Amino acid sequence: MAVIVMRDVCWGFGSAPLLENVNLQIEKGQRICLLGRNGAGKSSLLKLLCNAIPPDSGDIWRQQGITIAALEQEVPSESDGTIFETIALGFGEKGKLLTGHNRISKPIETETSRNHLQKRDPMPQVMNTDGGLTVLKKTIENALSRTGLDPESRFSDLSAGMKRRAIFARALAQEPDLLLLDEPTNHLDIDAIIWMEEYILRYAKTLLFVSHDRAFLKRIATRIIELDRGRLTSYDCDYDTYLKRREAAFEAEEQQNRVFDKKLSREEVWIRQGVKARRTRNEGRVRALQKLRAEARSRRTKTGNVRLELQQAERSGRLVIEAEEVNHSYGQTPVIRGFSTSIMRGDKVGIIGPNGAGKTTLLSILLKEITPDNGTVRHGTQLQAAYFDQLRAQLDERKTAVQNIGEGNDFIIFNGQRRHVISHLQDFLFPPERCRLPVHVLSGGERNRLLLARLFAKPANLLVLDEPTNDLDAETLELLEELLFDYNGTLLLVSHDRAFLNNVVTSTIVFEGRGIVTEYAGGYDDWLLQRPVSADTRPEKKEAGKVRSPPPPPKAKKLGFNESRELSELPRRIDELESEQKALHAAMSDPFFYKKSKEEMAALQKRLAEVEQAIEANYLRWETLESL
Repeated sequence: MAVIVMRDVCWGFGSAPLLENVNLQIEKGQRICLLGRNGAGKSSLLKLLCNAIPPDSGDIWRQQGITIAALEQEVPSESDGTIFETIALGFGEKGKLLTGHNRISKPIETETSRNHLQKRDPMPQVMNTDGGLTVLKKTIENALSRTGLDPESRFSDLSAGMKRRAIFARALAQEPDLLLLDEPTNHLDIDAIIWMEEYILRYAKTLLFVSHDRAFLKRIATRIIELDRGRLTSYDCDYDTYLKRREAAFEAEEQQNRVFDKKLSREEVWIRQGVKARRTRNEGRVRALQKLRAEARSRRTKTGNVRLELQQAERSGRLVIEAEEVNHSYGQTPVIRGFSTSIMRGDKVGIIGPNGAGKTTLLSILLKEITPDNGTVRHGTQLQAAYFDQLRAQLDERKTAVQNIGEGNDFIIFNGQRRHVISHLQDFLFPPERCRLPVHVLSGGERNRLLLARLFAKPANLLVLDEPTNDLDAETLELLEELLFDYNGTLLLVSHDRAFLNNVVTSTIVFEGRGIVTEYAGGYDDWLLQRPVSADTRPEKKEAGKVRSPPPPPKAKKLGFNESRELSELPRRIDELESEQKALHAAMSDPFFYKKSKEEMAALQKRLAEVEQAIEANYLRWETLESL
């Protein structure tokens, strides 16, 4: 049974509206993921569905008495009320009766059909009585219990992630028939994202959500719709199948466009033949050409991809950062206890943990921006760091995109060449007119791309990225993954995107509670397999708001003099072996290699096998010594 139907809906401005003759039908029980490029109109589509904005043309039919609740992309910052009041005021006048005042601005309202005869009240008609208020209070308390929130906490004191959980609870408390979520995982840590997945699978009736989190959408979505160039395309399949079908559709479209362009070109040559083309018997062909020209003008080309390129920087030393027995606390609360690590050139290190655990603090300590209470941090030689700040504090919101990149200049030096700032910004999908706008009017996705443009405009051999994936579309995420995977420098990455971590990092530093910070090989899934915890402490099994910390690791065995010396020599030895391995690979890939004698070829192949075995043995020895 259809919950809501859109027929031939148009919305937008200019010659190319964001939504053009859109048709959509949402059936009860469906969990639909809406995908599309940044700026394609996804948030506008959600606003149309919940009646926040009217369509320019077309019809939107909603089931009579339907209740729709929406979670917006941006977290409201202005509030002086408690979490309980935040949720209560989502019920409008009824919530005001319960709280006694109107403190919270921008409540998430319940939207209903404009053409229904009566509106279903989520509370009994006796709402103005004490009994009705009691029912409302009980409903809100149930939502708070399910989401693990303290009703007396001040909304303004919460982290961005906890604010998002609070307004999610406000939407859930209305028990909507249709729940609309715009980037619901933004600002949430991994445990909170997994909790949200479990909650949606258990309680959500019908859902339409926008998300860039591929692990989240793979688990939640039963249907995928894509908004591209003003049109909606539905895919009744999983995400991996959608990717294959979309690629096939794009290839078919490109082939069709090539055939069309060839025909148009042939007809344009014919019309330029002059008199013969203007004969009466060819008037039909002339009219057909005019129709082809009109069709070519109306064709909307696919939005290009971000062109990501890093500035070349001088190679850093083999050792990048070394931390020994680092301790740091906030007041009486330990954040980091006895943490040690050696980060080598080329390492790609992910940092994960709950919101507020101290991930950004650890970054600042490793970059020597904060001095730890105890312990030492040492940097290698020739280190050039570039930092991506998740709060985007590096962007001056009063200045334009051009001013934020050029810092008063119209040109930058990129890989030794002089380049105009606007040309650089166009690589990040900024049209010239958007380059001159102040930052505060840009969307979240545009701000993230602007920060990436600023980051990549500077040479660096150490990239420090604190939550770079928020608000980026799937295509840009995949390109960023490829860039970081091929990056020859060193990477420190804070992220709650599980797929992104799995595809990029080679090791993870995990905040495991009570100041315990442990390093593991591999990405997020590798950490799940390695961590020494029982099944009931895994994130998938945690109750809302309750986090159990693993037991402290066993006390490390002190290395002897010979073992310590061996451990210090291993990085140099491995570096030499890897250099020899690279040289052998280069020699064997030379076209003239097979012109050598059989003995020479056999000797090189034998040496390569010996070097590879030695590299593996030295790495195993390194791991053994470090585990002692």
